[in-house]
Order: sequence, then structure tokens, then C-alpha cells
Amino acid sequence: MNLYLALKALHLIAVISWMAGLLYLPRIFVYHSEKSSEKNVSEIFKIMEFKLYNYIMMPAMILSWFFGLALIGSIGLDQLYSKWLILKLSFVVILTAYHFFLGRCLSKFKSNMNTHSSKFFRIFNEIPTILLILIIFVVVFKPL
Repeated sequence: MNLYLALKALHLIAVISWMAGLLYLPRIFVYHSEKSSEKNVSEIFKIMEFKLYNYIMMPAMILSWFFGLALIGSIGLDQLYSKWLILKLSFVVILTAYHFFLGRCLSKFKSNMNTHSSKFFRIFNEIPTILLILIIFVVVFKPL
């Protein structure tokens, strides 16, 4: 089996899993912020959020980075100077910052200290979609 293709497949699987979480967790936050006054409902959301973030999103993010860096290593570190790859990695760093911001939101919900509205989370939920589109176009077309 071709090592490069195996790494690429594993990278794509990890990225798809990570993106699913990045798109779904803010959606849960929307409903949680709307129902935060209902204690039983809020506790259920807290469990869902915790498990999604810690059991799916965090491992998927780590594996995305691991397999992505392994892919770069397999094609040669000189590719790090490619403008398209620098742009892609910049977008991935922003996605990673978004991921950790969601972790901070999770902590605030856990301690009943959320200050963001459901409207904020609805709008905020569009960021990973935009970044995903940009990343795909940069990787496919390598415009720079």
C-alpha cells in the first residue's frame, strides 16, 4: 500500500470527524443557551457537549494535525515553503483556535457562566464552514 495515500485517507477521516464536531457543538450551544434556565435540560446538554468535545473533537483534531504533518513529511519538508500550504496551514491554525474557543465556551456552560446568546452561536457556527470551503479550494487548486 502506498504510504502517502494511506496517510491522506487517515487525514481525511480525522478531518471529517473534527469538522462534524466543529459544526455540531455550536449548534448544541444554540439550544443550550435557549434552555439554560431549565436545569434538567441544561444538565443533559452539558453531558452531550462534554462528550462531543472530549471524546470526538479533541482526538479528531489531534489526529488531523498528526496525519497532516505526516503527509507533509512524506512529500518533503521543502513543501512547507509552498504558498498554498502556508495558506492552508494558516486556515487550520484558525480552525484550531476556533476549536479551543469552543472549549472555553464549554467551560462557561459547565459553570453556568455563559454570556453569549443563541444568535451569537448561530452566526459563530458559520466560521468553520467558511474555513472548510477555503481550505478545500486552496488544496485542490493550489492557486499560489
